[in-house]
Amino acid sequence: MTDLGGLISFLDSSPSPWHAVDSAARLLLEAGFEPMVLDDAWDQLPDAGFVVSGAALIAFRRATDGDAGTPFYIVGAHTDSPCLRVKPLPDTGAFGWRQLAVEVYGGVLLNSWLDRDLGIAGRVVLRDGSIADVAVAEAVCRVPQLAIHLDREVNDRGLVLDKQQHLTPIWGTGTSTQGDFRAWLADQIDVDATVVGWWELCLFDRTPAAVLGADASLLASGRLDNQISCWAATEALRTAASSDRHHQVIALFDHEEVGSESTTGAAGPMLEHVLERLHLAGGGDRGSLLAALTASACISADNAHAVHPNYPERHEPNHRPEVNRGPAIKMNANQRYATGAIGAARFQAACEAADVPWQVFVSRNNMPCGSTIGPLTAARLGIETLDVGVPQLSMHSARELCGVDDPLWLASALGAWFTG
Repeated sequence: MTDLGGLISFLDSSPSPWHAVDSAARLLLEAGFEPMVLDDAWDQLPDAGFVVSGAALIAFRRATDGDAGTPFYIVGAHTDSPCLRVKPLPDTGAFGWRQLAVEVYGGVLLNSWLDRDLGIAGRVVLRDGSIADVAVAEAVCRVPQLAIHLDREVNDRGLVLDKQQHLTPIWGTGTSTQGDFRAWLADQIDVDATVVGWWELCLFDRTPAAVLGADASLLASGRLDNQISCWAATEALRTAASSDRHHQVIALFDHEEVGSESTTGAAGPMLEHVLERLHLAGGGDRGSLLAALTASACISADNAHAVHPNYPERHEPNHRPEVNRGPAIKMNANQRYATGAIGAARFQAACEAADVPWQVFVSRNNMPCGSTIGPLTAARLGIETLDVGVPQLSMHSARELCGVDDPLWLASALGAWFTG
């Protein structure tokens, strides 16, 4: 089984979606995958390669005996996670506090961001168009909670946070002036403040990923949703043997947490364009591409809700995944997940081939589930798609929790999927 240390290293080196792509790309480069560029002509294809666009990555290994009709076996995941992002004009504050204006990204579990030492990571676009990655792991800022003495009923009525008013982090004292953050950011990337153009920056909990529990059976970290699946997909692809029956592809998309409607999201054209270019470079045409897509299959890998011991009534009886019992097949008759019986049977076969246990997740009828890239991929490409994921607690928290075995089992099952 793949070593858990590789996942921990991936999580710790990926404080933003752009860094998650960098982490995946490094693993692929080490395995001999060749980087490619989307705006180049793809006349001569390597046996294994990958492309990066922003915080999205698509990688492939071509079939050893492929022809114009060779289908694709795809694993999709997403690089982004709910968080707080720095606004373009962030310098604010009052009453002797210097603060940073932030925007809520995705379905954040807001209270989980209080009273944490936060770093800043993402990318900076300079005025000449070049891009600089930045990851400041020091304690840069903090969102302080109101003292209980000033909110006596908070433990009885619950904490209510206004996204605009209550989530502005403190990052210093004194008087805030516009340009302070830009100057600080310029120092972090060793450039003059005048050349800093725009940025996309995430706050992140700087606590490293950690194995916990008296039996060391649990893994706690930020961004488990959905960097676990990104790592498992990358690990499966880079370690799998080539197939003579289908091309192997992973697609790590951005912007899933906000709807996927972007050039690098699952609702955009990136995957479709890459698959078409791979197919045409192999001698196919539009007609054979459509036939190949019909014969293809896709796994949407995104974490599932493990049964919570303090809230068992929130889960559907007989469909409540437990940690360290294997990845969950996610099903929803209303197509919030894309899994059908055929797809479920295929993943079950992959799990059995890899000697991996599996479970089933279905939401309660009175508690609708979220969705994934699965239905989007199925609808856009016409590919048989299924949704699976590692069970976890605290989904969309600044720090999440899962079992140590399930991510490794997911990687093994995905490897069997690629070679099956």
